Amino acid sequence: MTDSTPSAPGSPGTPGSPAGPSKLLESETTERSRRTSGNAGNSVLVIGCGYVGAQLLRELNRAGCKATGITLSEPSADALRREGLDVVAADLRTSDLRVLTVDNPSTIIHCASSGKGGLAAYREIFLKTIRRLIEETSFEHLIFTSSTSVYTQTDGSMVTETAPAKPERETGKILRETEELVLAHDGAVLRLAGIYGPGRCVPLEKLLSGEAVIEGDGERIINSIHRDDAVSALYLATRQRWQGIFNVADTTPMTQLEWFQWVCPQVGRPLPRFAPRDLDRKRAWTSKRVSSAKLRSLGWTPRYPSFREGVAELISERERG
Repeated sequence: MTDSTPSAPGSPGTPGSPAGPSKLLESETTERSRRTSGNAGNSVLVIGCGYVGAQLLRELNRAGCKATGITLSEPSADALRREGLDVVAADLRTSDLRVLTVDNPSTIIHCASSGKGGLAAYREIFLKTIRRLIEETSFEHLIFTSSTSVYTQTDGSMVTETAPAKPERETGKILRETEELVLAHDGAVLRLAGIYGPGRCVPLEKLLSGEAVIEGDGERIINSIHRDDAVSALYLATRQRWQGIFNVADTTPMTQLEWFQWVCPQVGRPLPRFAPRDLDRKRAWTSKRVSSAKLRSLGWTPRYPSFREGVAELISERERG
């Protein structure tokens, strides 16, 4: 389980397809503006309705917020519309952001992610999109979902929001530049740890498929966050208009070895084999304990304080079929 990375153009839930803005999009957003013109002060725009963004949109809708989502494809948008959600399919790289924000949302939440995209995807989806939002649209509050991968400590130390965040990889540098843009406009940056939850738990999937390995002697520290706890943090950031940087991680960092020592007996599998450290990891090899104390001091309480509660639930769901 690794630090999360804010899926590339063309991946599910991410604004990124070759189609540009169209008359249909303009007509759709204009009609939406007519329906919500009296609620602009309470409206939220969620950019990127993927694994986290779609669930956030559902929660905002359940809470009575006027929330609109932007996602990559029309089929993805249509599936969410069938849930009663307000969603537009658009490519942020080519769409007119003034059309997409015609409702004048009070809060914009950037939840789009890079997926397996490289530097170009990072620049387009993160840095350029945030810059265009600031320069071309009007809003009261901006929230950006970043990643705890910007912390590059390898000594197992505890890191808070004031700890140095100086990534060496270009992707990390792009995230930091994007963060600084948001902070300069009094926004909130939520640095998410490795995300897991319903239908998604990479180390568990690798264990069950026989692909998992324990790196080195298993001392690398894993920081995790359940999708639903990430969503609850974003919801609070929206409602309370947070400003600044916030780490979003559960309260129980642990080593990779400890993770497998607990999970393997639950699924009846032996420990994976030991292998050399993977120093070519996309977001670099790090080992640190991410603190979410600041977040918890503001009233956020994770439903899944450690991976054990969350993974146990996933295993039970698998057993039920």
